[in-house]
Amino acid sequence: MKLGVAGMEPGQRTLNGPQTSGRTYRNLSEPAYTIVQEIDVAVPMRDGIALLADVFRPDSDAKFPALIAASPYPRQIENSGAPMGFVEAGATDFFVPRGYVHVIANVRGTAGSGGEYSFFGPVDRTDVYDLIEWAAAQPWCDGTVGMLGISAFAIAQIQAAVENPPHLKCIFPMAVTTDIYEAAYHHGLLSKTFMLAWIRAVGVFSGLSDTFLRGKIVGLLEDVLRSPKVHAHFAHRNGEAALALMGPIVQGHHNPHPWDDLLNAVVFDHQTKDAFWQERDLTSLVSKIRVPVYLGCDWENVPMHLPGTFTALDNIAEGVPVRVAMLGSFGMTWPWESMHVEALGWFDHWLKGRDTGIMEGPPVRYILPGADDVWRESPSWPPPESNAQVFFLRGDGTLSPQSGPHDTDRVYDHLPEALASVRTPQNAVPASLAWTTAPLANDLDLAGKVRLRLNATISGGDTSWIVALQDVAPDGTVVDVTAGWQRAALRDLKTFEPAQPDIPQHYEIALVDNARRFKAGHSIRVLLRSDDTAGPEPIMGFRHAPIGIASRNVIHAGSQLSIDCMS
Repeated sequence: MKLGVAGMEPGQRTLNGPQTSGRTYRNLSEPAYTIVQEIDVAVPMRDGIALLADVFRPDSDAKFPALIAASPYPRQIENSGAPMGFVEAGATDFFVPRGYVHVIANVRGTAGSGGEYSFFGPVDRTDVYDLIEWAAAQPWCDGTVGMLGISAFAIAQIQAAVENPPHLKCIFPMAVTTDIYEAAYHHGLLSKTFMLAWIRAVGVFSGLSDTFLRGKIVGLLEDVLRSPKVHAHFAHRNGEAALALMGPIVQGHHNPHPWDDLLNAVVFDHQTKDAFWQERDLTSLVSKIRVPVYLGCDWENVPMHLPGTFTALDNIAEGVPVRVAMLGSFGMTWPWESMHVEALGWFDHWLKGRDTGIMEGPPVRYILPGADDVWRESPSWPPPESNAQVFFLRGDGTLSPQSGPHDTDRVYDHLPEALASVRTPQNAVPASLAWTTAPLANDLDLAGKVRLRLNATISGGDTSWIVALQDVAPDGTVVDVTAGWQRAALRDLKTFEPAQPDIPQHYEIALVDNARRFKAGHSIRVLLRSDDTAGPEPIMGFRHAPIGIASRNVIHAGSQLSIDCMS
């Protein structure tokens, strides 16, 4: 593959997506080098196995900082231009011409790397540590190392940083997840659409040969995908589109071991947050990070990486330099090319000692969806001027700042598909409930946390609480803003405790932090259901495995929605 120079200047391959958080930069590295490629480089690990890496470096005898990207996705496709959620290592043709070495490596057990795939296990932390220290010692490296890449590549960055390898100087983990359990199970509910497809797709890709992935057929496809006209169409490809592309992929052949074993482990053996998940949970380890961290995500990434972005931010130790960018629609596109100028400002500052301006101003910058594309600033998240506003879930289906003195209960049924015939015209209990505000008299800006407190009775001992916060326009158009989930019998995530039938209980459901301007004339709606396999499509199309217990769910007076609003 012949790689030129990518960027936003005339004559360069144009990158998709926003490139900065609105900052104006200075002293950024300019493209000055062609690219030399070394493929299938064996990198020894401390236990004797070897990871395979592709190394892309400037055509020069000088030494340069290294940028490492590591994941289970085949390194051979990372510069393919494919609009899928596996192409997330960053654009080699942007960073290398500007004086960086781009090392794209496969974690153990994937795409030819030795050992057995660990599914984000502790061994990955020491492996990436060894990869960093290996890179720092190479003749093409000046001894400084950063990391980049989103999603799985971002998780690898946190895995490395909590180990504090001596030569790691900064990381750029946008769209990160710190707790793998919460990616697989949304507070106890299996994220079926994503998780099952993801495991199978990684297995299929890991079984493809290096000869095929670097062969003529794939090469011709890459030429088409990277052509300017085709590439421009990917500027509005989000996670939903990436997920849809996995459909035909997961039908391919994959080895039963470890991929089917892993599927069985996730679906059958480890439904609660047991030791299997706890050893993969990085949340409590984030406070050990000592290198500068750049976090960010798109607001639409509610069911995957948005929660982890805020969890990481909340757990970084005081004094560690942090910058945050929260992006609007299509802020993250596939292949991942957004925020590269921002990343250059970050790496030039921390790896080359350039005064780029990246550390000036408040650390948090964010787009407010529903308002405009203007970048806003804050010293923290949520913004200091954001305060909780409470709305009551009224018995008449309204969402109101005032409770009703004589509010009545509202009822809906969860019926597994096998019992769907129980619902008859004479027994027309709905399958979901909604509460909606009157049209707003003034703009209302959500910026921060969203919490739902349910006073509820369930008849079956267990049910799924699946909540969506929605923006309803005057013409009836509905936009999902954020969502939250909870399995009623698994509130602590560790032990199943069936609810006592017909005894009211309180359920505190945390929806994912978000930002939104609800414009004057629009309404805020809460949608509550216990099965999202049919009906309105959830955010990014991520649906959950339904609980097979029939339950009549009663929502009592006093249930409340709390949202952080800008004062």
